[in-house]
Amino acid sequence: MKKLKLFETESTSSRRSFLRNAGAMAFAAPALSWLSQPAFAENSLQGGKPLGIALVGLGYYSTHQLAPALQKTKFCKLTGAVTGTPAKAAEWEKKFNLPKKNIYDYKTYDRIADNPDIDVVYVVLPNAMHAEYTIRALEAGKHVICEKPMAVSVKECQQMIDAAKKANKQLAIGYRLHSTPQHQEVMRFAREKTFGAIKVVETSDGFRIGDPSQWRLKKSLAGGGSMMDIGIYALNASRYVTGEEPVSVFAQEFKTDPVKFKEVDETILWQLKFPSGAVATSTSTYAAGVERLYATCENGWYEMGPCYGYGPIKFRTSKGEVNLPQLTHQAAQMDDFAQSVMSNKPSIVPGEEGLKDLKVIEAIYKSIETGKVVTIS
Repeated sequence: MKKLKLFETESTSSRRSFLRNAGAMAFAAPALSWLSQPAFAENSLQGGKPLGIALVGLGYYSTHQLAPALQKTKFCKLTGAVTGTPAKAAEWEKKFNLPKKNIYDYKTYDRIADNPDIDVVYVVLPNAMHAEYTIRALEAGKHVICEKPMAVSVKECQQMIDAAKKANKQLAIGYRLHSTPQHQEVMRFAREKTFGAIKVVETSDGFRIGDPSQWRLKKSLAGGGSMMDIGIYALNASRYVTGEEPVSVFAQEFKTDPVKFKEVDETILWQLKFPSGAVATSTSTYAAGVERLYATCENGWYEMGPCYGYGPIKFRTSKGEVNLPQLTHQAAQMDDFAQSVMSNKPSIVPGEEGLKDLKVIEAIYKSIETGKVVTIS
């Protein structure tokens, strides 16, 4: 979760203005496939009662991104909160008009099972706490969105998936970009081979991290450094840009500040090989700002940047600029999940999606440790 400038404004882009864009004419109609996605579909659920969401952990992301986004959602609303800070509890109760009974601390967390106002729990805690609080929410009979990374190990991811199945509840991972029209479009390019077979992919994400005392730099809480926090965006993108799962990886780690990054990684470079022969080169870093998604294919190329942050996404291809609506990512993401729950259909970002990324991340760390190419099973 990156501390970037807030983006609260919805774009007024329309189908008509999109079609007027000369560079996008060749694929304008298919590009509107996002309209059929759950967050935008017109269906009978719109007249129903929105699902209640409780945010667990009231840090930066909940305060400045998720809570504001929940004021824009159609199919869900903020109905509860969990915090260990009494001052925050009082502030959120007043600011969002939350009933006192819907605000919990970590000792009373499991009592959420008895609260019909809360349908979904969104876990927004340090990475090492994701598994515990996700499983407890599922056992309490609630659907769960867990912020990325899903957990700090493949073992924990599987435990979370198993708990969801046992509870017969949905578990989704906070991959908000899957709900944006721009990233959905590159997924379509992969499925339909719009530009021919994909050959080479480049994905990179990074920013210059500040406070050296924050939890993201403590391995016991974060599980890893830039790779776990933001490299996962680049990793996830390389998977959906190709539409394939990688078969092997080679990775290297670099540190310019060994004191600040004593416990976790600062910069990691890795290369993925895919079954089709496509390759991806990626970077994750806490040393500098970078946002890039690029794919070159048999018959052209496409790229986005900025593309992983919370604001507008810039998108162009070898055929020209691509103008798709700019959305509040988190609102679209939570509405997607709410409609999946209400229609009893699988989430577009289920727990299995998070598990796949953690398998690759574990292989990346193993490659760094051994200095060898690691096969991903």
